[in-house]
Amino acid sequence: MTSEATLTAVRQSVVEALGVPADDVRPEATIFGDLAAESIDLLDILFRVERKLGVKIKAADLSEYVQGGIPDEQFGEEGGTVSAVGLAHLKTVMPQIDEAALAGKLQAERVITLFTVQNLADMVTARAGAGVR
Repeated sequence: MTSEATLTAVRQSVVEALGVPADDVRPEATIFGDLAAESIDLLDILFRVERKLGVKIKAADLSEYVQGGIPDEQFGEEGGTVSAVGLAHLKTVMPQIDEAALAGKLQAERVITLFTVQNLADMVTARAGAGVR
């Protein structure tokens, strides 16, 4: 499956789960911000992705993917902001972020609000390529 086909399936899953117009589900749209998804919606999206593509992703997998296995104490700093190490990793999985603008400002619990439709499609593609089903 191509990454374009994966993006199409992810977009369809988001449209179906959230009941939003397809035009709103652009690759750069943030799932929890722009599209106003809630935690329960994410579960529905992930279920639909699994049904369409056969790639199982749990909600907890998103956090692991975003944090990249970096221990909490290295990913975040005192006060709850994402560290330089954390930001550098985030840039690899969310290339749309502006590290300089977020440095010292991004709260760790807000990271998921930056996660886009494209980021989810990339995660699904990576999992499928790794044989994780």
